[in-house]
Amino acid sequence: MALTKADIVERIHDRVGFSKKEASEVVDSIFEVIKGQLEDGKKVKVSGFGNFVVHEKRPRKGRNPQTGETIIIRGRRVLGFKASPMLKKSMNSES
Repeated sequence: MALTKADIVERIHDRVGFSKKEASEVVDSIFEVIKGQLEDGKKVKVSGFGNFVVHEKRPRKGRNPQTGETIIIRGRRVLGFKASPMLKKSMNSES
């Protein structure tokens, strides 16, 4: 089962005591700040969690598998994530 944004809002509501509306606004604000930084091509570092980085992929040659025709695949930006050592350790710890 996946953790959804609604689940995050619910947990903030339970743990911090914010109303669900306030918790939703906080979560939305955090995601907007992160999204804005990534759109600007900047790295986002969350201490104890990991780093989000935007990678630029250059245009390259590809092949249409149905026709065998050579095509040019456009350059694009892709999002990468690298977990922090603390997160990796906590995921692999014997509890």
